[in-house]
Amino acid sequence: MLKDEVNKALKIVQDGGIILYPTDTIWGIGCDATNTDAVKRIFALKQREESKSMIILVDVDNKLQSYIRDVPDIAYTLIEYAENPLTLVMPGAKNISPALIAEDSSVGVRVSTHPFCQQLIQRLRKPLVSTSANISGEPSPEYFGKISQEIIDGVDYVVDVDQYLTEVKKPSTIMRIAPNGTFEFIRR
Repeated sequence: MLKDEVNKALKIVQDGGIILYPTDTIWGIGCDATNTDAVKRIFALKQREESKSMIILVDVDNKLQSYIRDVPDIAYTLIEYAENPLTLVMPGAKNISPALIAEDSSVGVRVSTHPFCQQLIQRLRKPLVSTSANISGEPSPEYFGKISQEIIDGVDYVVDVDQYLTEVKKPSTIMRIAPNGTFEFIRR
C-alpha cells in the first residue's frame, strides 16, 4: 500500500539514508536534499563527479521560493503549461545541501506529480534529491527491471511501488531560466 511505502521511505530518508524510488519520469535515487552526507553517498554510488549536479523534487510549485532566491514569474507559467515533466535550472539556490548547488549557484528543480513522491515530500517537509538510477555514464533505466543490481544493492531501501510497470519512461525536459525570465532548453 502506498501509505506504508511512504512511511518506510520517510524513516530511511529522515535517518540519512538513500532510497531507490519511482518518479513521474524514470526511477530515481534520492535522499533528503538538506543532508550533505546522504547527497555525497549518492555521488559515490553513481560514481559521479560532484561537479555534475543533481536535481531536487518538490511537491507543489509554491515551494520553489523556499529553495530559489528569486523565482522568475515565467517559471510558474512554464510549469503550468508543460506537457511533459519539466526540470527548471535556476540560480540562487538556498536551504539545500551545498553539494547540490552548482558553481553558478543554480539547482535544477522539478515539481513531481507522482503520488509517492508528493506524499513523501509532504511528510518530509523538505525537497528530495532525484538522480537517475544508474552508474554515471551508463544509460538511464527506462523502468525498474532495467536497474543494475549494483544500484539496488547500494541503496538503503527500494520502494515497493510501480516495480512491475514496464512502460518506457523518459527523463524530464530541462530548461535553464535566468533571473530576468529568459530561458533556454538544455534537454528536450
